[in-house]
Amino acid sequence: MAEPRQQVVAVDLAKRDLTLDLARVFCVLLVVLIHLLMVGIGADTSGQLVASRPLEAQPWFALATWAGQIMPLFFVVGGFASITAWRSAVRRGSTPADYVRSRVLRLAQPALPLYAFFLVGIGAATLAGIDPALVDLAASGAGTPLWFLAAYTLCQAVVPWMAGWHARAPRSTLGVLLAGVIAVDAARFATGVAEVGLLNLFFVWVLVQQLGFWFADGWLDRRHPLTLLAIAVLAYASLAPLTTLGPYSPDMLFNLNPATLPLVVLAVAQACILRLLRPALARLMETSGARAVVFLVGSRLMTIYLWHLPVILLVSGLALLIPGAAPEPGSTAWWWSRIPYFLVVLISVYGLSFIVGRWETPREVGRTPPGLVVALAVACAFTPSFLVLQFLMDLPLAAIGTVLLSAAILLLGRWPSRAAVQRPRGT
Repeated sequence: MAEPRQQVVAVDLAKRDLTLDLARVFCVLLVVLIHLLMVGIGADTSGQLVASRPLEAQPWFALATWAGQIMPLFFVVGGFASITAWRSAVRRGSTPADYVRSRVLRLAQPALPLYAFFLVGIGAATLAGIDPALVDLAASGAGTPLWFLAAYTLCQAVVPWMAGWHARAPRSTLGVLLAGVIAVDAARFATGVAEVGLLNLFFVWVLVQQLGFWFADGWLDRRHPLTLLAIAVLAYASLAPLTTLGPYSPDMLFNLNPATLPLVVLAVAQACILRLLRPALARLMETSGARAVVFLVGSRLMTIYLWHLPVILLVSGLALLIPGAAPEPGSTAWWWSRIPYFLVVLISVYGLSFIVGRWETPREVGRTPPGLVVALAVACAFTPSFLVLQFLMDLPLAAIGTVLLSAAILLLGRWPSRAAVQRPRGT
């Protein structure tokens, strides 16, 4: 029995595109680095504690985000992986509920210990009488990356249906989603109601995921490299009128939440660049060193993403206790200190992954629950991070998240087998 299973695993690994794993790892590590450069906690020349955002204070920061805002690429790669996994699931006879249940569990499970950590940490700090403003600042900052869970849960929940529309009318599907993005942005800027833009949590990120479907279908593979380069250049060039003549900020981080049209433009450019780099990345992934790094980081990718900001804040706080380890934010010494800080943060998060990382591993579950139950679980998994996106992390949201994510995991977990349900009583 074990031999066939080993053969299946070998086949799966042989078919896996390791360049996409490398792209995912690169995206997450870049996010960690950017956040490390944005968190400035140290002492000024007078010895007073200073908290600032040195990276954002740089005059070149907005333009740098045109390259540094890498989350569209993450969703493109996620779309590639999602439609590949969905098609594989269909060949095995899986249903949409089976697929959604599996993907949502992979997001809800690693998120639960983080929400529990916020619940305990914020609660303990409140009971200890720590300055509420300081607690709010730390909690809201550490919870910033959770918007991703809301967006990605939403995208994963609609993969089976979006894959179907993609198969029937790929161009029309892109057109409808793009029209939705533009309509939401237009309504938001016309009314001045920023909350209208929250609808683009669906339109923008599902559209970007859809680009990953086209990537998986080989559309980019069939384009000449010069064509891909031209598309990327035109996409980046279009950002200039969008951010000068149009209503959008030149800062792509500002365009992140609510999500806006420039992120779609970035996704097109980044997808083309990834395809251009794919041969070089494939050669890199033939080396044992690159494979080792991608395996070590990739096996704990969600844990690293979710926990890196709390760890950055913790490391920055501990550094205040070490003479000379917390230079004035923005100083030359502070910028050089980011190198060892980056290594310390990565090592710390990876060490933490041995405690919380087991939640990232898929668990044995029973049969898939009814579709309505799966839909309820999706709502439970989506709601906490959506609320954090809108109101920032605090004690009530930490409690809500802990409860709702626990409910989602329980709803999607073990269900009695059909045989057990159908077995007559007394047997």
